[in-house]
Amino acid sequence: MSMIELVDVVKTYQRGDVAIPVLKGVSLSIHAGEMVALMGASGSGKSTLLNILGCLDRPTSGSYRLDSIDVTSFSGDERASIRNSKLGFCFQNFHLQPRMTALDNVILPLDYSDSVASRRDMVERASELLELVGLADRMDHEPSQLSGGQQQRVAIARALVNHPRLLLADEPTGALDSKTSVEILQLFEQLHEHSGLTMILVTHDANVASHAKRTIRVRDGLIEAA
Repeated sequence: MSMIELVDVVKTYQRGDVAIPVLKGVSLSIHAGEMVALMGASGSGKSTLLNILGCLDRPTSGSYRLDSIDVTSFSGDERASIRNSKLGFCFQNFHLQPRMTALDNVILPLDYSDSVASRRDMVERASELLELVGLADRMDHEPSQLSGGQQQRVAIARALVNHPRLLLADEPTGALDSKTSVEILQLFEQLHEHSGLTMILVTHDANVASHAKRTIRVRDGLIEAA
């Protein structure tokens, strides 16, 4: 069953009187439970495609179905609701709150969740995830007290806290050294194997892409290979 279905997606940005086409008719399908690398050079259109896949933006034309829901024309509020209920995000620069502990950083998305949970339930969920990513002994540490790899592990736990159906990781090892990068990619593989979560690793690095089960290459706003 397809988790993601894009059909002839076009994205054009308007700069004054000039139309700038970025995506030029992208069609692709990603099945539930797949671990896929979305690969392309800077300027290829992969970041724009990520924004559409993550319901951060919507296409100029074409259609996008996410988990059997047509989200093509959703409003900003509707896309925000989808992001909160179905999507988890990891970024290159972690985006952790600097004055909050690892535990509170993981809990943070639950404060915006539609589901009502007690503080005790939130702490329990976040603690379980920090233990899962190997940070049981770092829960009360702020980001400045953590290494880059540990910060990314906190970010991964935070991305999982709302039980997402899809995890989007944007250059997740871009700010890490090579040894730590391997550890983080192995963690993604372990999470995928044990949870069956659908994952998309967005990268320009072939070494990162090699950890996925399938690579989708984007070039000049088109799918070059899938």
